[in-house]
Amino acid sequence: MMNWLRNLAIVAILFHLIGADIALAADRADPTRGGAGGRIIRVTTLAKDGPGSLKAAVDAKGPRIVVFEVGGVIDMERSVLTIAEPYLTIAGQTAPSPGITLIRGGIDLKGHDVIVSHLRVMTGADGQPHFSDWEADALSTVAAHNVIVEHCSFLWAIDENMSASGPRFTGADVRAWRAGTSHDILFRENLAAEGLANASHPKGEHSKGTLVHDNATGITFYRNVWAHNVERAPLVKGGAQVLMVNNMIYNPGRRAVHYNLMNLEWAGHAYVTGEITAIGNVMRGGNDTDAGLPFLMLGGDGDLAYYGHDNIAVDRHGAPLPMFGRYGVTGARLITADAPLASPAGLAVLPAAALETDLLRTVGARPWDRAADDIRILFFIAEGRGDIIDDEHQVGRGYPQLAATRAAFDPAAWNLDDMTPRAGIYPGQVAGAQEALSARDKAMRAEPK
Repeated sequence: MMNWLRNLAIVAILFHLIGADIALAADRADPTRGGAGGRIIRVTTLAKDGPGSLKAAVDAKGPRIVVFEVGGVIDMERSVLTIAEPYLTIAGQTAPSPGITLIRGGIDLKGHDVIVSHLRVMTGADGQPHFSDWEADALSTVAAHNVIVEHCSFLWAIDENMSASGPRFTGADVRAWRAGTSHDILFRENLAAEGLANASHPKGEHSKGTLVHDNATGITFYRNVWAHNVERAPLVKGGAQVLMVNNMIYNPGRRAVHYNLMNLEWAGHAYVTGEITAIGNVMRGGNDTDAGLPFLMLGGDGDLAYYGHDNIAVDRHGAPLPMFGRYGVTGARLITADAPLASPAGLAVLPAAALETDLLRTVGARPWDRAADDIRILFFIAEGRGDIIDDEHQVGRGYPQLAATRAAFDPAAWNLDDMTPRAGIYPGQVAGAQEALSARDKAMRAEPK
């Protein structure tokens, strides 16, 4: 059965990867409208800062929609883009092909009421020595709230690829703790892949997908793909509350979903029970996955309340894997619930057996105009290939070399409320399968004259 589904996934990607129905917006109320109704700010340069830059646009005050009149690579030069000003929409879908890719950097999102769409972030080791101080996330919310991160591709992070973070304890009680860290964050249709393992992180091995920090609440993962990360898909820390619906985890190494309230971090504070609701998710083992790896593992000392329904976990050969395991010899309890702890109401939920084919078609940045590394990763997932890596050069030539492109942004051509094109065609949209073909492959597939 699983082999049949895998083959179907490959066929579906070959013929339907781009599609015009890219934006699978859920019917439920989103946590924010971002900068809707605000002024339009045009990004006109690929410089990392200065007039016309993305940094200048996110640093501006007041409600604003950031659009792009340039496409290509923004070299962050081993720095982090900080988003602190609220009421912001970053619409990467407006850029001319090949879209916007940030390299040698990451994003720390510290504001509120922010939407980030259709960006690629490729952090990378950039030749930095092992155990050095280059340890950027590709994207992390830092005590942010009312945020949507959607249709982005996060690759080669030194810390996490895509996280919801912030301080552990702010104030005198649980309510204050939760108000003081990230809350009400929606991660939708993102690709978080190839976190670098033995790179420059000062702790050593650090190929991590997603961290949901202690006491973060209202964190939703809907239709995301984690691929080729040693662990954290996601790691949910003490007292956090997470909803996972229709996500896929491919080739996790040592752990997939895991929960850990660590006494060493909570000393002097009363434990808070964490919550995970997981519905319709798929975990599929790959080349680096430990034998017998469970879908969910419990570590640390704190209890976890858990509701699971229609989740599938299989190894690389399609054999079933266990749903639950643990690491650490502690008194932590898994408290199973009879009903969802966080409501999935308003989310279009697919059966887990049908998810892979549908999800690989739409996930990540600009599915109608994919980057070469996104294509490689998605095709390898469908084919059961790929590995956890230590350096960006292990999977090709490293950072993309893309010529800058330019095109004026016409507000009349876009629905400014949801930043979709009125004509239904996105910049750079192509027809047919998006395959990464060599010159020889292209010649073999060419129509005879």
